[in-house]
Amino acid sequence: MIAWTAFLPAQSTKFTVGSASAAPGEKATGYIDVPAGVDAATRIPVAVIRGTKSGPVLALVSGAHGTEYTSIIALEKLIQKLDPARITGTVIIVPLVNNASFEQKVPHVNPVDGKSMNRFYPGKQDGTQTERALYQINRQVVEQCDYLIDLHGGDLDEDLRPYSYWSKTGDEKMDTVTHGMVLAFGLDHIIIVTDRPRDPNAARYLESDATTRGKPAITAEAGFAGTVRPEDLDALMNGCMNVMRYLKMLPGTALAVEHPVWIGKVDTVTSEYGGTFYPLVRKGNYVEQGMKIGEVTDHFGQVQFEAHAPAAGVVLYICAVPSMVKGGTIANIGEVVKGP
Repeated sequence: MIAWTAFLPAQSTKFTVGSASAAPGEKATGYIDVPAGVDAATRIPVAVIRGTKSGPVLALVSGAHGTEYTSIIALEKLIQKLDPARITGTVIIVPLVNNASFEQKVPHVNPVDGKSMNRFYPGKQDGTQTERALYQINRQVVEQCDYLIDLHGGDLDEDLRPYSYWSKTGDEKMDTVTHGMVLAFGLDHIIIVTDRPRDPNAARYLESDATTRGKPAITAEAGFAGTVRPEDLDALMNGCMNVMRYLKMLPGTALAVEHPVWIGKVDTVTSEYGGTFYPLVRKGNYVEQGMKIGEVTDHFGQVQFEAHAPAAGVVLYICAVPSMVKGGTIANIGEVVKGP
C-alpha cells in the first residue's frame, strides 16, 4: 500500500480545508470559497473529520453534476454518520461541487459557464467558474489527500445501474491499491479504464487529477433519473466505509465483492435524430450485437431512427426521458471481459 505518512501534518495541529478546520477527534464544516472572476463567485461545502489516531487522508467527493442526487445525499449522510472517535486518519468530504446545477436543476453541466465540472481538472485560477472551482479542489482537496473516491450517479435523464471504474495506470503499486479499493467498494459491475490522461496538467477528470499526482483513486456510481432510493444510498455509503476499512481507517475487516462483472469497453449509442425516444430495453439487461434497443420518432409518432446495440453486453444506462436531441446519448453498453 502507498505510504501516507509523508503527506500528514503533525497530529497535534489542525487540518484545514477551506474554512473547515479540525483538531484530532473533531468534526468541522465550512466552505471552499471560489472568488469571482470572469463570472460569479461560488462556495463549495466541505467537512473535515479528524480521527484521534494518525493515519491516511481520504477525500470523498460528489456533486460534480448537481442533479446526481443519490451521491450528494450519501456524502451528506456520511458527514453525520462518521465518528471521529472511531477513525484513524482524516476524511475530507465535499458533498456538492456544482451548486448552480443543484439549485437550478440543470443536468450534466454548470449552468454558469456551460462546462462539465468533471472535465476540466486541474482547473485554472483565472478561468471560468468551473475552472476556478476545480483549481481550488485540486489545491485544497487533491493535494492534501492520500486516497480519493469520486461519487456519481445517473443524472436526470439517465436510467443507470450501479457500477464503478477501475483505472489501470501502468504503475503496478498504484494499480494494486486501486484494485483493492474498487473491490472493497463492493459494486458488482466494474469498468476497466486504460485510457485516462497521464499528464497531471491535463487530467480532465477528478480521479485522474488524483492518480497523476500519486494518489490512488476510484470512481463509483449509483442512483438514477433524479431518484434517491435507500438501496442506492446504502451502496455508496457502505462502499465508502468499506474502503475505509480496507485502508485501516475504520475498525473491522474489509469485505471484497466476489465475482464482479468486469467491463472492458463501453460503447455509447447516440441518436441521429431529435424527437421522442422510446426505450426497448432496461438498465442491466444483456443485449446481443445488432439487437434493437430503442427508437426515436418525430412529434407525429413516425419512427425516424432505430437504435441497435453495436456489440453484445450489458446496458449500463439508457436514456430515462422521452426528450431526445440529435447526437444525444441513447444508451451505454458495457462489453463483458474476463477479470484482470
